[in-house]
Amino acid sequence: MDPVNHLVHSARLVDDGHEIADAWLLVRDGRVAERGTGDGWRAHVTAADEITDAAAAAGPRAVLAPGFVDIHGHGGGGAAYDDGAEAIRTARALHRAHGTTRAVVSLVTASLDDLARRVAMIADLIETDPGVLGSHLEGPFLDPGHHGAHDPDLLAAPAPDAVGRLLEAGRGTVRQVTIAPELPGALAAIERITTAGAAAAVGHTDADADVTRRAFDAGATILTHAFNAMPGLHHRAPGPVGAATGDPRVTVEVIADGVHLHPDILRIVFAAAPGRVALVTDAMAAAGSADGEYLLGALRVQVENTVARLADGTIAGSTLTQDAALRTAVAAGVPLPEAVRALTATPARAIGRPDLGSLQPGAPADAVLLDEALRVSRVWTGRA
Repeated sequence: MDPVNHLVHSARLVDDGHEIADAWLLVRDGRVAERGTGDGWRAHVTAADEITDAAAAAGPRAVLAPGFVDIHGHGGGGAAYDDGAEAIRTARALHRAHGTTRAVVSLVTASLDDLARRVAMIADLIETDPGVLGSHLEGPFLDPGHHGAHDPDLLAAPAPDAVGRLLEAGRGTVRQVTIAPELPGALAAIERITTAGAAAAVGHTDADADVTRRAFDAGATILTHAFNAMPGLHHRAPGPVGAATGDPRVTVEVIADGVHLHPDILRIVFAAAPGRVALVTDAMAAAGSADGEYLLGALRVQVENTVARLADGTIAGSTLTQDAALRTAVAAGVPLPEAVRALTATPARAIGRPDLGSLQPGAPADAVLLDEALRVSRVWTGRA
């Protein structure tokens, strides 16, 4: 159990796109009470506080950042989110140890009956686990030609009854629905999804830039794992990535594992959509576990040298954690404050939780302490 009253001092505070040297953070009742620099913390601390000297705990250039928010992941620690509440707890424990204090639980394509049961189960789980922010339906409303690691036999058109059934099963906890906007009825479905309070995401699609723009005009606000399972960015055919990076309403998901995107592309996306990139894991059960054979939904996945693929060679999610994504982004040339923003405030805002992803006074005290090499030393979860 994390202490509800504690203080961290002597850290590089990286938050809201800025870096502050020799910073301290005071937490009261699981929320940020005050913050400052230097020795000012001494006037606020009490005998009841747990005190962490960041420099002593994680080195002289220790970094204190908001807790990471993953809006797209499928499991970890050997467990898949599709397999029930206990599997979700197991996978969440693995990712929390790597800095992810809050996460949306992503579900792969399954039958409507199975998906309805799973989103209802997640709605129940949220009542006792505030680290789970809701569900993300990555299927079944996907283009068969860009199904990726989703079973093409289970894909479906976004008919009103199907969309309505899944949203109702979630009882207001469906946070995100990925949809191919070129499918019949997709634009109407996007409007229904957003009216229900969820974010509609364009992904697993054959749409060109014009169709993608129509989806954004209908209310879609996220691009699911940019470049993957969609037409590429061509100088005469900008496709979904071109439409998304040019639209200030849209958050662009990126999987920074060194496999899904070349580092140069990662750097270009950050430059093209400043403040709108969300570093997600798309992690499957093998994250934090050994190589070998796993299931992703109904499909068998072989993990070799930490890379997950179907038998035909298709990339099948990742084995990524968000601290590793941070290191990859920084190594690619992304400034540390921007990379941290992409793990915190940007994804939180994308799914309607602007109260998360910040360490400003009044915010839940979700925080991650990292060493100079950006490896996690300590994680705290506050009160939402």
